[in-house]
Amino acid sequence: MRIAGLGLPELLIILLVLLLVFGASRLPGVGSALGKGIRSFKTSVTGEDEKPGTETGTNEHNT
Repeated sequence: MRIAGLGLPELLIILLVLLLVFGASRLPGVGSALGKGIRSFKTSVTGEDEKPGTETGTNEHNT
């Protein structure tokens, strides 16, 4: 399995370093912030507006 030219041992080492730097409790928050930043960057590059209700998982048909 190769992701971005990295094999499984390299990915495990990166994960271990991230755990040591950020700690297990802060890692989900860091991942969430990183995901939001990447999503924001993609939308600014493509110039597309996000559809309302798709990101938050809201349903327009709720009564």
